[in-house]
Amino acid sequence: MFGGFPFGGMGGMGGGFGEMPSRGPAKKVNNSRYYEVLGVSKDASADEIKKAHRKLALKMHPDKGGDPDKFKEVNEAYEVLKDPKKKEIYDQYGEDAIKEGMGSGGGGGGMSDIFEQMFGMGGGGRGGRQRERKSEDVVHKLQVPLEDLYMGATKKLSMSRQLPCDTCKGSGSKTGKKYECGTCQGTGVQVHLRPLGPGMMQQIQSRCSTCGGNGYATPPSDQCGSCKGKCLVADKKTFEVHIEQGMKHGARITLRGEAGCSEPGLAPGDIILVVVQKEHDTFQRAGVDLVMEKTISLTEALTGCTFTFKHLDGRVLRVAIPQGEVIKPGTFKCLNDEGMPFHGRPYQKGNMYVRFNVEFPDHVTDAQAAAIRTALPVPAAAAHNGTMDVDDVEEVHKITNIADIESELKSRVNIAKGAGESYESDDDDDMPRGGQRVQCAQQ
Repeated sequence: MFGGFPFGGMGGMGGGFGEMPSRGPAKKVNNSRYYEVLGVSKDASADEIKKAHRKLALKMHPDKGGDPDKFKEVNEAYEVLKDPKKKEIYDQYGEDAIKEGMGSGGGGGGMSDIFEQMFGMGGGGRGGRQRERKSEDVVHKLQVPLEDLYMGATKKLSMSRQLPCDTCKGSGSKTGKKYECGTCQGTGVQVHLRPLGPGMMQQIQSRCSTCGGNGYATPPSDQCGSCKGKCLVADKKTFEVHIEQGMKHGARITLRGEAGCSEPGLAPGDIILVVVQKEHDTFQRAGVDLVMEKTISLTEALTGCTFTFKHLDGRVLRVAIPQGEVIKPGTFKCLNDEGMPFHGRPYQKGNMYVRFNVEFPDHVTDAQAAAIRTALPVPAAAAHNGTMDVDDVEEVHKITNIADIESELKSRVNIAKGAGESYESDDDDDMPRGGQRVQCAQQ
């Protein structure tokens, strides 16, 4: 075809590109074992593959008494079949191609890919094979309640996008012919010159106004009736988004190639969903743990109590503080294995921590005070701490309540400064006006 390699042949590939040396009978491609491991058919959807993997992973996990080798095999099969590019390579070339690394670079393209790797050249275009240009990705924040992050859920998301026209196969013309834009000569860019001064010009580049930057412009006589020569048509699709148990705030879910095309000729972009955890009325999340606050009365803090609360999965849990155990304000207690599930290991959970706030009464009656003193007598050493052996004692007639100490202190920051300014102004009023100041010297 080319008359042979200019380097005298390459590693047994022969003297030319037109033929390949015989290597004996073709090796049978092993492209079914991964499907058998997961127990799905070759035409199984991505959701079916995912559900099969999740079921087997829970069953075979070593922490649940499963076989470590089988667990590893299940994960290996899922890693290949969940990736559309790796799955395509596996279906066509088998397991050996995956293990040799054909799936690591985003897929194989036959002989042209081999030549590109060896010489940096390819089979198409004047400057060699170019990587496929991709449309812009669409990033969307997905508000998720804490209950869904605990239990897992499926959300529906509708999105408007642009896709290549089915009628003209994205060419924009009835005949399927691509017409180079006459304005930009196929470059997609217009160049304008703007004078800056005598003998000085500024060159400005902008997207071509005729073709929109794609380098093609179909004449009206050959325009496709569906897309009017624009190559793209509007489309709306509803996606099912799976929220996995234990997903964290800020986690990303990527829908490959579902964002549509931002301009003709580009591969579809991805939809990237960013998980945003909604605030919960009862629980706060700290990694895999949950924290809740519980307010109890002073009586409950001293004599024990029982309370119930509703968990994120709908269970109602009862917690008992035994009589005789005193709960001090700010005390934390732990409920083991009642926190968030681990992402990827939903059978394993963190802890739940309960912080107790003790609510004190606003006042007590004389009878209540006497009963408290009887039940909780003041120690003898503490009874004399408030009495000092001094001759002159000044009575404090009134002590007031402060509702918010921070606001109180902030409001009093400038009081001393204001008093100082007032004092200085009073001194100025005593000074003579309209004349020279008199300086006195002390002898």
